Amino acid sequence: MSADMSILSLFIHASIVVQVIMVGLLLLSIVSWGMILARRTILKSALRQSIQFEERFWSGIDLNKLYSEITSGGVQPSGLDALFLAGYREFARLIKQAGTSPQAVMDGTHRAMRVAFSREIDKSETNLSFLATVGSTTPYVGLFGTVWGIMNSFIALGGVKQATLAMVAPGIAEALIATAMGLFAAIPAVIAYNHFTHQVQKLETQYANFVEEFSGILHRKAHSQSSATRQY
Repeated sequence: MSADMSILSLFIHASIVVQVIMVGLLLLSIVSWGMILARRTILKSALRQSIQFEERFWSGIDLNKLYSEITSGGVQPSGLDALFLAGYREFARLIKQAGTSPQAVMDGTHRAMRVAFSREIDKSETNLSFLATVGSTTPYVGLFGTVWGIMNSFIALGGVKQATLAMVAPGIAEALIATAMGLFAAIPAVIAYNHFTHQVQKLETQYANFVEEFSGILHRKAHSQSSATRQY
């Protein structure tokens, strides 16, 4: 490709509309790549943390000891840690209240864990809607730049008596670059969105299973403690 047909040269000589579209697509691509890298790290860490927590939880550790370890860690709990803390804290508070039935204790405990569950899923889904928007709209934005560039090329032909390929080539080339940039922004965003959505679904399944399993453990604990209180 000659120097006057380089990408930089085509951008400089493109119409202002096509230039704005190219810059906008480039910025969207940069932002989406930043979100992709950040979300990849966060979700990978969340999945690893879930595995580590379940290994500790099902190792037979005392629940009070596990609660103390998490609260004394000095970091904001997240994932299964947050679900466990929310459920066990509410359970411990309600079980101490005199006259509270086991069913009332479990209803409050389950509500607390469902709230924590929703918060953790919301955090996991952060920026996914942006990636979906980039993946679905940038091809059309690039296509608009293509249509605009080709339209300008053909309009320019109306003012000459003899048209040549060299006259329309720059306009068509800049138009096709806009389409290419739209696809360059869209394809990684779509792939990342689908991948991250699958990972969030895995986390959601793990969290939901833990909520039900932990509720079963606390349900038995509440009934056994209630029975012991009545016998006393």
